[in-house]
Amino acid sequence: MQDEVNEKIVSLCITGGKISARILKNAMLKALAKMEQETRRAQQKTADKRQEKNEAVYHGKQSMEKLMKQNCQLSNIEITDGNIKSFEKYARKYSIDFSLKKDTSVSPPRYFVFFKAKDVDVMTAAFKEYTGKQLQKSKKPSIRKRLALAKERVAKHREREKTKQKERGPEH
Repeated sequence: MQDEVNEKIVSLCITGGKISARILKNAMLKALAKMEQETRRAQQKTADKRQEKNEAVYHGKQSMEKLMKQNCQLSNIEITDGNIKSFEKYARKYSIDFSLKKDTSVSPPRYFVFFKAKDVDVMTAAFKEYTGKQLQKSKKPSIRKRLALAKERVAKHREREKTKQKERGPEH
């Protein structure tokens, strides 16, 4: 009887070992599957966040509201020139995020260009180029003035031709 009990105990230990190995294998497979699922979810979340950021980030000229939503400190420059549209070309060239505000409380109205504080160096470079071009344009005479001068020269030239013909007399 002792041998019979010993055999049953040994068989019970073997089946218990087989069961625990099977249980351990299944538990490990489930754990691995759950870990893979969590990594897929994390990757999906980061992809969704990137997509949200790409949709929410604006570039170039924008409203003050959109500029402030980007959680950056803002700086500004005052511009008194009414031709503010020409500045936008240089801001796009230097890829500056900015917003324009018009202050009508004074006469003539003033314009403020608000931009991100981290873009100060880029903004000063763009503004220097803008002001340099504006100075060159102001020094250069306009096309209409040049046309008027050309018309005057042609008119004087015609008058000289007529007076020369009169001095020579009628030619036969």
